[in-house]
Amino acid sequence: MSRLPLQNVLPNVSSLVYGCMGLGGGWNNNAICADDIKQAHQVIDTALDNQINYFDHADIYTFGKAETVFGQVLKQQASLRDKLYLQTKCGIRFEDNKGPKRYDLSSAWINHSVEKSLTELHTDYIDVLLLHRPDPLMQVTEIAETFHQLKAAGKVRFLGVSNMQQHQMNALQRVLDEPLVVNQIEMSLQKHAWVDETVYAGNQDGKDINFTAGTIEYCNQHHIQLQAWGSLCQGIYTGNASSTPSAAVKQTSQLVARLAADYSVSPEAILLSWLMLHPSQIQPVIGTTNLERIKACAQVANVSLSREHWYALYVSAKGQELP
Repeated sequence: MSRLPLQNVLPNVSSLVYGCMGLGGGWNNNAICADDIKQAHQVIDTALDNQINYFDHADIYTFGKAETVFGQVLKQQASLRDKLYLQTKCGIRFEDNKGPKRYDLSSAWINHSVEKSLTELHTDYIDVLLLHRPDPLMQVTEIAETFHQLKAAGKVRFLGVSNMQQHQMNALQRVLDEPLVVNQIEMSLQKHAWVDETVYAGNQDGKDINFTAGTIEYCNQHHIQLQAWGSLCQGIYTGNASSTPSAAVKQTSQLVARLAADYSVSPEAILLSWLMLHPSQIQPVIGTTNLERIKACAQVANVSLSREHWYALYVSAKGQELP
């Protein structure tokens, strides 16, 4: 497997990311209980046992409880911190008495979020801080200065973004002292507009594709790690979805199952391999709290799809042949 761009700054980082959005007992106001902390323990141990050492958080996940339970595990077992990398995000604010749900990449809010994450995670530093969503009011020079101060204080090692297109990244990069290291966007077999953008270049049929042309290429050119959230397609191709599948989803699910049998791996590994075969060296984020499914995802290390199988999956998910 090719060297990931992120391994230039985090040499031992895993090819998969564990997304912690499901930890903490759910998106509710229930207090954290012992079972929530136990679950976090089991998830971390299972991930590490399967060579997944990169953990993705956000200050808002399960209303902050995801970071809290993870931090309780690190508090109870401090030696774990040296065995893993921590990434967290800031910039989304929920509706409160000051305003509606909004994005906030002001210096004050970034600092507030970082301090809170450090406290909740029981750590002295964050390996990678991501700006969660583009803020229309963001001042790139203010962000750059804030990151400079956080890094100088030893609180944040590297900066990245999430859900940003190439022009936003470029504007930010021009005022930063060092390179952005990550862009986390939605990429999967189901959400494949990032591939369609390439296929339909100059084609009228591609006029309504909702993806910003050049974003993938910009990340490649500047060695920015592409991370794929939603990489397992919410289980629709692996029998874990709650909704009734369409004919196209059924067909693709059958193909995924058939390929899983052919390659002697899990269906999850097929979906992840589809992403990882792309030359952009994508680092998928998996968010399941099912321990067996974490192990199933790790089987991606044992498979490399053929070009023909990659295209078969893509065309099946599209539901129509290529132009």
